[in-house]
Amino acid sequence: MGASQTRSEHQYQDLADKTGFSFEQIKNLYQRFQQLSGNEETISRENLDGIPALANNPIRKQIIGAFFDKRNQHQDEVGTCDVIGFEQFLMVMSHFRPPNLKTTDEEKEAMRKEKLRFLFNMHDSDNDGTITLAEYRKVVEELLSKSGDIEQETAKAIADAAMLEVASINVPTMGPEDFYEGITFEHFEEILKGLEMESRMNIRFLDVNTTTMRCGKSQS
Repeated sequence: MGASQTRSEHQYQDLADKTGFSFEQIKNLYQRFQQLSGNEETISRENLDGIPALANNPIRKQIIGAFFDKRNQHQDEVGTCDVIGFEQFLMVMSHFRPPNLKTTDEEKEAMRKEKLRFLFNMHDSDNDGTITLAEYRKVVEELLSKSGDIEQETAKAIADAAMLEVASINVPTMGPEDFYEGITFEHFEEILKGLEMESRMNIRFLDVNTTTMRCGKSQS
């Protein structure tokens, strides 16, 4: 029993070191993981697709896909997974941790960049380092699809106009015949410059309020 408990504590400590979550937060997230997986060791897209709070979300596909994107799992890999285990789930959830009073400015900046990268990955679906016009159109169309009053061609026109505006900001010297390949991560950072991301980016659809999950070292 003692050996099992020690092994569990070592596992929790390892996860806490990797994610910044406390032991208590890891336990709470594990309980939610078990609920979503039906007490299985892995979660599939179907498990997340059945969450009622996501049913009417226009970017449900991107949100669910983010959990299975290896880029968001703190791995030096690209591509997607068919299923994820608890550690992978926890790694994705760590992107939503807000800072606490002890978080340094340097740590806050690192957290902000990590959150922005997570959002960027959601829309850079082919992992080429650029959000292309086609990818951007898809997002805009999905965001506007719930309206019912906006036709597909209108949604495309809105996306095209928005992308042109982004191009004029990021490449002000671009000529009328030049082709804007899309939004790079550097452009993405510039677009969202000044927007407070560290505590505003949270996740509630899993019935987990990440706005209360302050960063901190674990307590054994």
